[in-house]
Amino acid sequence: MALPWVEKYRPKSVDEVSHQGDVIGSLRKAIEEKNLPHLIFYGPPGTGKTSTILAAARELFGKDYRSRVMELNASDERGIAVVRNKIKSFAQVAVSSQTDRSGVDAPPPYKLIVLDEADSMTTDAQSALRRTMETYSKVTRFCIICNYISRLIPPIASRCAKFRFKALPAEAMIERLRFISDQEGVEIAPEGLVELMRLSEGDMRRAIQMLQSLHQLHGGRIEPQAVLDISGALPDDKIVKVFETCKGQNFDAMQQLVSDTLADGYPAAQVAAQMLDYLVGEGPIARAMSSAAKAKIAVQLAEVDKQLIDGADEYMQLCNLLAFTMRMMRT
Repeated sequence: MALPWVEKYRPKSVDEVSHQGDVIGSLRKAIEEKNLPHLIFYGPPGTGKTSTILAAARELFGKDYRSRVMELNASDERGIAVVRNKIKSFAQVAVSSQTDRSGVDAPPPYKLIVLDEADSMTTDAQSALRRTMETYSKVTRFCIICNYISRLIPPIASRCAKFRFKALPAEAMIERLRFISDQEGVEIAPEGLVELMRLSEGDMRRAIQMLQSLHQLHGGRIEPQAVLDISGALPDDKIVKVFETCKGQNFDAMQQLVSDTLADGYPAAQVAAQMLDYLVGEGPIARAMSSAAKAKIAVQLAEVDKQLIDGADEYMQLCNLLAFTMRMMRT
């Protein structure tokens, strides 16, 4: 059966998880002792949080994995009713821990609930979850996965062992992408791998998905420009043109540039992200601006990004951002 590469190359054991040494060491000891505490895995997306706990659960429960593990995505099921009904009904059922006739040890006497994207749960749902964790801790353990631990209520955070997943370094990502390319017969230029790593921003899942899409669309040798095309990133010359237009102090030209950029299908959030990369870089654009101007533009970039996430109009927000940049670049 054809599988997405993200699933096909998902780690099957905790030892296969890349570049999370502290987490793997602690989990390995917990698996050997069959004593898993409540867990919180937090960190950037695509760093192996879900893969790690599922791999650990397979090693811990063996053939009983499917009956002992419940996986929920809290971004879809995050209301208090789900906690009171679905989670509670699964958590309160006890399981046995007896050896079979061959003398092989059975799995530990508890189940596991994996709650993905838990930072999107409502406060009421988190409070109900805290009570469920407290009541049924002898028969059910919880692994709470989130991007931002600050969005969890303190009573939940205090009941769990916390592990931070770091963004994967460039070398580890390129090595893994090269391995998948060799396994799947993908011919990709070394510069293409570097570009793939840069655009995925430490998100291994996103990088693998982009690699599979590139292979299906191009078929032949994959060059850096193909990676740029599929990622939706603006070419460098377009970002340079944005700053040059702002420096020219021509409002009509700036409006036309915004219209052309959005008409070409580039999202305003992508423009803002790449503008920030140029501001904090070492190129001629950054060197030509004062630190105060760059700091004020960076704050405006954050404001615009927040407005876009909240559903604001892309044309208005991008015009606002470039008009502000124009004022900061006035000499």
